[in-house]
Amino acid sequence: MIKVENVTMKFKLGKERSDSLKETFVKFITGKHKKEELFTALDNVSFHVDKGEVIGIIGKNGAGKSTLLKIVSGVMKPTTGRVTVNGAISPMIELGAGFDMELTARENIFLNGAVLGYSKKFLTEKFDEIVEFSELKEFLDVPVKNFSSGMIAKLAFSIATVVNPEILIVDEILSVGDIQFQEKSKNKMMEMISGGTTVLFVSHNMEQIKSLCTKAIWLEKGKIRKIGSTIEICEEFENEVLKKEKRK
Repeated sequence: MIKVENVTMKFKLGKERSDSLKETFVKFITGKHKKEELFTALDNVSFHVDKGEVIGIIGKNGAGKSTLLKIVSGVMKPTTGRVTVNGAISPMIELGAGFDMELTARENIFLNGAVLGYSKKFLTEKFDEIVEFSELKEFLDVPVKNFSSGMIAKLAFSIATVVNPEILIVDEILSVGDIQFQEKSKNKMMEMISGGTTVLFVSHNMEQIKSLCTKAIWLEKGKIRKIGSTIEICEEFENEVLKKEKRK
């Protein structure tokens, strides 16, 4: 379903200030050009995901988790390596990123839905279902710029999950909105999983990873530290984090 082969992702680090015209001229004459600094977000990462598997991706901040999801989703191209995906992807990485903040919630349902590849006919048929799930019926004609971040996330999640995709890419979205909506979001994901959807799920919430995922991938400084049983890897990760906290 998903095959990640030797994927490396490097980013150029921007300089804090631009050189003056004089400095640029001197460097050009002397040939002393400063090499661009590169940050390796992912380093030779390889794994595969079979149809129907639910894979949890864990690791500290900066481990490369979100970068990996963006590469699998096709949002980014890796510096080297290859990703092969067999199936339609529904990415839930940056909820609300496709919204126009000047437009109303009603208008953004059609705009964001179009970005996700839904037809106008399909969105019209599913409109009431999206609104009901989002719990935002009273705010349909309010510009999204007046929404809280939680309300935006609710609307985006409701649009993205109106269909059961073949592959679901999820980045920390189960922590959006209030407690009731979080539970509803989790139940929606469980419904998708039971329907055979293949899932890549990034979260710092180990309990969510343990309850939802069939396998876990532990990323550390851009490399795969370990792949295997969800419970085993999550507990090993938690124990290591606790040990480091105690040493401080």
